[in-house]
Amino acid sequence: MVEQEGGGSGGISEEEAAQYDRQIRLWGLEAQRRLRASRVLLVGMKGLGAEVAKNLILAGVKGLTMLDHQQVSQQDTRAQFLIPVGSLGRNRAEASLERAQNLNPMVDVKADPENIENKAEDFFTQFDAVCLTCCSRCVMVKVDQICHRNGIKFFTGDIFGYYGYMFANLGAHEFVEEKTKVTKASQGVEDGPDTKKAKLDSTETTMVKKRVVFCQLKEALAVDWSSEKAKAALKRTAPDYFLLQVLLKFRADKGRDPLPESYAEDAELLLQMRNEVLDSLGVGAGLLPDDFVRPSPSGIHPTTTSSSSMASKGTGSLSAWVPTEPGASALACSFSSPPGAPGASLQCLASCSVVPLEPACTTFPSSHHRHGPHACCGAQPCAGAVGWGYSNPSVFSWALE
Repeated sequence: MVEQEGGGSGGISEEEAAQYDRQIRLWGLEAQRRLRASRVLLVGMKGLGAEVAKNLILAGVKGLTMLDHQQVSQQDTRAQFLIPVGSLGRNRAEASLERAQNLNPMVDVKADPENIENKAEDFFTQFDAVCLTCCSRCVMVKVDQICHRNGIKFFTGDIFGYYGYMFANLGAHEFVEEKTKVTKASQGVEDGPDTKKAKLDSTETTMVKKRVVFCQLKEALAVDWSSEKAKAALKRTAPDYFLLQVLLKFRADKGRDPLPESYAEDAELLLQMRNEVLDSLGVGAGLLPDDFVRPSPSGIHPTTTSSSSMASKGTGSLSAWVPTEPGASALACSFSSPPGAPGASLQCLASCSVVPLEPACTTFPSSHHRHGPHACCGAQPCAGAVGWGYSNPSVFSWALE
């Protein structure tokens, strides 16, 4: 790690000034110095954790500790770019260390293979910011409370298929906002259109100091929706908030997230939990329609994003997908290897039934036949199908045209 206190401009060494030149021009030297002095704890090294780690390391924090007690799974090898080939079964944080460090040698990157649930409060006090992914609700609430007591910035977030969320508790945050200065009309000037126009078109600005106090995660998740104030806010609250509550309960009860291979069981359980969670919150189940458990291209993870407007490269077992809904748009695809190669199959995303492709089948379902049988194989989508997908975990790849 290169560190030269007092070197270069404002304590930044020449090497750092060259490395971070573009971002220094963007947010200034003082902001870069604060980044350079920050130590961050990142928990959970799945796909989202890898992306967060990459961004923090390239930004130039002082140190990053990646904490994860889980082992590398087959899914991780396809979704986590910091894990090299041949790391199956290794600890996720340790497997990510080499590539993470190579992103920026000036950042002190460490791997911690322990379980966050076993960490004492004083462990967190060595960090300026803590970011959690892949954690249960009780762990997130506990760590947020620790960070709040010790003045540590707290972030948490996760991804479930096409649905994602993030939460930030930055404590008390003071900032300055530039606002247009409204000038009063001069005395003796009659009120009229010209006077009003002068008030609105004023080019003078003034700096207004503001202070915001962030709420804790426990408070954000335990809103009493029966109060009059909450009922008024309910109209402006996205269903994503309630979907998060359901997903966190699923993770707490099952010890995992919904899985494509157990779609039927998990979908039924999610609907049951939806009713329980929304009833306990004092809101109707109609706030979260049944279709939130529809399969997504990358698995069955719930999504509040409409699946009718996208064709996507998926992770996990699905390698390509196209919607079957009427009026949906689809992108053409070409395959670098034919989908009829050994191991390839055509999958209906409603029943998860798999139909083997003919060896000569090299076309992706287009807008002409995605609502009916597949052109090459004659396979029929089942009732309520949301799309066709080509499934092959290792043989072929594809690209959007």
